[in-house]
Amino acid sequence: MSVDNYEVNDAELEEIRRRKLLEYQRRLLEEAKRQEMLRELAAKREALLRKILTPEARSRLSNIKIVRPEIATQLENELIRLAQSGQIPIPITDEQLKRILLMIDKQSRREIRIRRL
Repeated sequence: MSVDNYEVNDAELEEIRRRKLLEYQRRLLEEAKRQEMLRELAAKREALLRKILTPEARSRLSNIKIVRPEIATQLENELIRLAQSGQIPIPITDEQLKRILLMIDKQSRREIRIRRL
């Protein structure tokens, strides 16, 4: 092999490295934008919940979030939807939140019957 051939290979390698670096930087930028958007959505969501719930109800929701995050998310979505449509009085007290939780619990429970043949 000649020296010129190595120079071409080095130039090609450098171009590949440069393209890979640009692609990596683009991905990092996209991920950073996505993370920022998620943070903003979470902040807006928290602000809405602060307006919708009393401090006691927020505390109960935080406890639920620790134990059953899927139920807490479902409840948060429902509370925000109901509040934005004007279907519930604001702020929601702890007692009202308990009643809503009971309704969600009844809806989500399945009755299992075992029949013997």
